[in-house]
Amino acid sequence: MNGAQCIIEKLTKHSVDTIFGYPGGCIMPLYDALLDADVKHVLCRHEQAAALAADGYARASGRLGVCLATSGPGATNLITGVANAYMDSIPMLVITGQVPRALIGTDAFQESDILGMTLGVVKHSYLVEDANDLPRIMDEAVALAMSGRPGPVWLDIPKDVLLEELDSTPAPAALATESSGGDLTDWDNPLGQARKMIKAAKRPLIYSGGGVMLAKAVTSYRHFADATGIPQVVTLKGVGNPGKRHPLNLGMLGMHGSRAANEAVEQCDLLIVIGARFDDRATGKPSAFAPNARIIHIDCDHSEIGKIKRADCVLLGDMREILRGLRQPLEIAEWREQCMASKSRNGFAATSNEDDPAPIQGPDFIATMDKVTPPEAIISCDVGQHQMWVAQYFDFNHPRQHLSSGGLGTMGYGLPAAMGAQFAKPGAPVINVSGDGSFMMNMQELATIQRYGLPIKLIILDNQRLGMVRQQQELFYAGRYSEVDLSDNPDFSAIAKAFGIPAMTISKRCQMRRSIETLLAYPGPMLLHVHIEEETNVWPIVKPGEANANMLENTPVPTIANQQKGRAA
Repeated sequence: MNGAQCIIEKLTKHSVDTIFGYPGGCIMPLYDALLDADVKHVLCRHEQAAALAADGYARASGRLGVCLATSGPGATNLITGVANAYMDSIPMLVITGQVPRALIGTDAFQESDILGMTLGVVKHSYLVEDANDLPRIMDEAVALAMSGRPGPVWLDIPKDVLLEELDSTPAPAALATESSGGDLTDWDNPLGQARKMIKAAKRPLIYSGGGVMLAKAVTSYRHFADATGIPQVVTLKGVGNPGKRHPLNLGMLGMHGSRAANEAVEQCDLLIVIGARFDDRATGKPSAFAPNARIIHIDCDHSEIGKIKRADCVLLGDMREILRGLRQPLEIAEWREQCMASKSRNGFAATSNEDDPAPIQGPDFIATMDKVTPPEAIISCDVGQHQMWVAQYFDFNHPRQHLSSGGLGTMGYGLPAAMGAQFAKPGAPVINVSGDGSFMMNMQELATIQRYGLPIKLIILDNQRLGMVRQQQELFYAGRYSEVDLSDNPDFSAIAKAFGIPAMTISKRCQMRRSIETLLAYPGPMLLHVHIEEETNVWPIVKPGEANANMLENTPVPTIANQQKGRAA
């Protein structure tokens, strides 16, 4: 076999059933081999979308996401999607063509130093210079992407290597894997210390993140939380960890977290950090975060330990085994009651009248959507205000049902990620919630949705603004608005129909429930264009770099309309 055929054989061996990509000159031998393969290839309409679709596939399924592109611009277009996966620790195999070996370094047509460009956004990368190395490299790459802390691995393969015949079928090589970070037989001291700290705490609090899902530890996490009865707060990537309607889930913490969650962090005397990395959007000012608490940090990646906050006890290893060893009943009824009372006062709750003909506000729409959406639905968000409203007001049953670009904050993520999720879970309802700004970043993928008949439901919350940027300019830049007005948006319903996708448009609260029910009942793809109030903000909000205790609530501020009137005067 040649190099391209070897790659297909290895993908099949590793149970890869779906890949996302876009062909070109230097990757053409691999596309030729795909014609004889059982692997399904999804032709996206932009390479960035192919990477983001592979990301969504991996998040929704827990399996390896795979994307392909050619050299030069094909490879460089993948970079944002790969960086997105790297920041959120999503397992991905990236395969790109490269110019033939003899032309590398000559500025050949569509040549780029893709390894040099991507060093900071991959777990590992290879420039394959011999087809006989491909069997070993493919096995290593899959193992590295999936093991330890997951992430993307990039293979850059010259065209002549893809065409080169292998000398023979090499013997299987030992797979490269990563240590879990600790010897599980040597836990006694740190595990015992952690148990004592938990037992002695009067106001313990669980702070969990995306690592719970990545460690396949959701069930173990819930058993630990229920056995101890400790109140919980979650990061953006940890949304869904506690399960739907959990009474001790105080919600998301941080910049746009609930006051109940942030106050609990401030008041707790022990913070149990499970698969979270003290991201700045979660902690605010680090020195003011959990100021009265000792910290237990549970993770698989030693590089996250002590990076932002010093931990008093560190547990590295298999999260499922660690959490099993920490289960114990606690006498913290007073603290639980205090947290639950705070949640009832300061948690997220939208109370709009669905019969009201008034203009729609984002939180009201998401809260209504939560009431009528099936519990198994997968929600894929773009980035912006709508992303925060979904995290605040939609109650998820499992973290794999919430696809959101956390670390990189990639506008344009939601639509291709929804495509990947639909291929990973063909029987599940998949909904993309987007903003008008984000939607236009990758709306060409409407062609992909139509081509493959994907029954994705598309919701655009359209305030004709770059809402999150406008909000920060409003609050922290004295209402001086710069390049956030999108009032020349196109008719999104007409665009959808041009791609052969039916669409609806609404603008009143009394239209919300019926339109969502119609959307969900339709058997194929459909778009719902939702006009929302232009000046609706995400509340609460913490100014970047400030302590979470200094949360801002809804305060009247100058609007764009008023600013424009003032300029006209």
